[in-house]
Amino acid sequence: MIKNKWKIFFLLIALVLLACIRAFESKLFYDPFIIFYKSDYFHKQMPVFDSVQLYLNVFFRFSLNSILSIFIIYLLFKDRLLLKLSVYLYALIGFVLIILFYFYLNSEKPDFMILFYIRRFLIQPIFLVLFIPAFYYQKTK
Repeated sequence: MIKNKWKIFFLLIALVLLACIRAFESKLFYDPFIIFYKSDYFHKQMPVFDSVQLYLNVFFRFSLNSILSIFIIYLLFKDRLLLKLSVYLYALIGFVLIILFYFYLNSEKPDFMILFYIRRFLIQPIFLVLFIPAFYYQKTK
């Protein structure tokens, strides 16, 4: 019983940390696209930004979300193989998305919707929402 209480406690802490990353995103991370995408961005020019700082902050945020998500997956399933798979998937998907983010951001005329969704997958823990049901389904089969 105590073991489950600690598991629930750590799950809640990890979820609160994910929520804090989202709640304080404009204070914690350099991202001029937060304001850009809150407005009518189809009729605006892309904001001026510091490329290196933006890439580092997006990568840092993705890393924080990934670490917390992998921790949550481990707490839920307590399976080292799923833990390894999660780490590989996050690394592979993160690598591909960072490269796509770079190329779309630096293209001559970027598609704002594609850039929006690539950025969204990088800065939000969307993969956690996808992986938990998939891993649960896999465990029950």
